[in-house]
Amino acid sequence: MDCGVITSKTVLLLLSLAFWAAAAGLSYVGAYVINTYKSYDNFLQDKYALLPAVIIICVAVVMFIIGLLGCCATFRESRVGLGLFLAIILIIFIAEVSAFVLGFVYREKVKTDVQGTMSSVFEKYDGKNPESTVVDYLQQHLHCCGVKNYSDWTTTQWFNSTGNNSVPQSCCQQEAKNCTGHLDQPQELNTRGCTQELESVLQSVISYAMLVILGFAIVKFFGMLSVCVLTCKKEESGYQPLHSGVFA
Repeated sequence: MDCGVITSKTVLLLLSLAFWAAAAGLSYVGAYVINTYKSYDNFLQDKYALLPAVIIICVAVVMFIIGLLGCCATFRESRVGLGLFLAIILIIFIAEVSAFVLGFVYREKVKTDVQGTMSSVFEKYDGKNPESTVVDYLQQHLHCCGVKNYSDWTTTQWFNSTGNNSVPQSCCQQEAKNCTGHLDQPQELNTRGCTQELESVLQSVISYAMLVILGFAIVKFFGMLSVCVLTCKKEESGYQPLHSGVFA
């Protein structure tokens, strides 16, 4: 075997072994994206924004199995096994490229979704309903207050009904231990609006997922090249592998 064959086999074996690690990594990314979106799904109109994450999970499910297939096909140097391995890698590569493109599209769409629903969700706040729980969770975890800033609360029905000139205590800064949300003490309140903070979080998550997908897609591309090199070299040299098996 020449250097090209040895190098190609090495790449394919490493790629096969990396499938298990890739499956774990993609599963984590997909689950992280889904979990993040579910935390803020009240602010998103388009439920298809989760589609890139679903594709990632589906890709991860088959990786463990095809990693085993790749190892066997490479060791046996089977044309059938290598051909099947190439077809599977190609399908995954296409799926990852699709997820990358969808991620790019929905990364820009997040801004429109958030801006379109944020005000309506805040308007429904009454301190007791599910929307109130979501708003309080959002303000506490993103350290924000109101749609654009804390003054937005003064136009809500909840603010007018309470009549105590205060915003929800979820607007209070973490270090302000005695904060009551009263507007006479604005220095104790988070001043940044939740729209900007939520947009930043969701777009960062999508960007992170896109980078991971792109990295794996590049690995798959070199794997496909290695399969082609190994198959072509075997046909040119006419040598037979020492072992034969189910893939021969």
